[in-house]
Amino acid sequence: MERRNLLRAAVLGGTAAAFGGTLWRGAAHAAPAQPGAGPYGALGAADANGIRLPSGFTSRVIARSRQKVSGTNYTWHDAPDGGACYADGSGWIYVSNSEISSTGGAGAVRFSSSGTVTGAYRILSNTNVNCAGGKTPWNTWLSCEEVDRGYVYETDPWGVKAAVRRDAMGRFKHEAAACDPQRGVIYLTEDVSDGAFYRFRPTTWGDLSSGTLEVMVGSSATSGSVTWARVPDPTGATATRNQVSGTKRFNGGEGCYYANGTCWFTTKGDNRVWAYDAAAQTISLAYDDSLVTSGTAPLTGVDNVTGTASGDLYVAEDGGNLEICVITPAGVVAPFLRVEGQSASEITGPAFSPDGRRLYFSSQRGTSGSSSGGITYEVTGPFRT
Repeated sequence: MERRNLLRAAVLGGTAAAFGGTLWRGAAHAAPAQPGAGPYGALGAADANGIRLPSGFTSRVIARSRQKVSGTNYTWHDAPDGGACYADGSGWIYVSNSEISSTGGAGAVRFSSSGTVTGAYRILSNTNVNCAGGKTPWNTWLSCEEVDRGYVYETDPWGVKAAVRRDAMGRFKHEAAACDPQRGVIYLTEDVSDGAFYRFRPTTWGDLSSGTLEVMVGSSATSGSVTWARVPDPTGATATRNQVSGTKRFNGGEGCYYANGTCWFTTKGDNRVWAYDAAAQTISLAYDDSLVTSGTAPLTGVDNVTGTASGDLYVAEDGGNLEICVITPAGVVAPFLRVEGQSASEITGPAFSPDGRRLYFSSQRGTSGSSSGGITYEVTGPFRT
């Protein structure tokens, strides 16, 4: 039996939770997503920025690495990576990590209500390979170091308060974080080939200075029940993923996004999008490129992930043909945009403005293929909100 069919047989019976919760209420028999017509139609020709978009959508460049952000004195950082948006009065702020060794950190761009750039500034400096992270309900940005025994830093998107290192959240090769306010936990991914999936329970919700780090425990199956166990030593003197017997392994944890009782996270090593149903404590596959039953898998090199109130997930590619793909609540996966002429780059940091009408993301290495060539974009159009 071909690997695709074998895996499909193994998971098809247990994937109803892949689209669990009210966010995915339209998926009656939620097998892993399959290619189909996207909600916005086919991609058009590349625009002046080299981006192919559906009809009705437009793009603009917001910032370029090593160049001043237009209208400001701030020089945009190299290798822009994970990002998030924050309401700022009638405008908003987009924050972005810098995946650079030793001097990484994060920066931010402020926008007026009309989308005009009104400021840009640094919010975190001199940290190490800041890859992804996550937004908290109390409007801070968790910037994660993707190095062995890396830290999580809690930062202020407004750049007023000093960043704070959050040791209690564990030391490992951090990738992304997603907050679950219903249960008072933060989910964390780990970017190694035999990585784990974690959750951090703050002693007091909203205060990350202390708490308990837990790791997911379960069989090697791609669907079914899981449990959580306390990590004895979050300092990582012994790798956190190797401290608890039965830790469930994931091949290269990447993006992480929570909404309405479900935490979605991606694993780049096997091109999967996972869904954790927090109420049922079950895990399943929302997408697996090896389970595409016809045609070519549209989504490969899965990486950062975000979503909208409509229930659509947007998954960025590190590799593939440099697309952001949309996975709909009906279980259809399709390209939303494609970046042309930047094959040595990756797409990072997808995040929507608070009103859901603008999507921000970066091409980490741009046309040059170098970390100094990063480009941060905005896409505007009739998004489903």
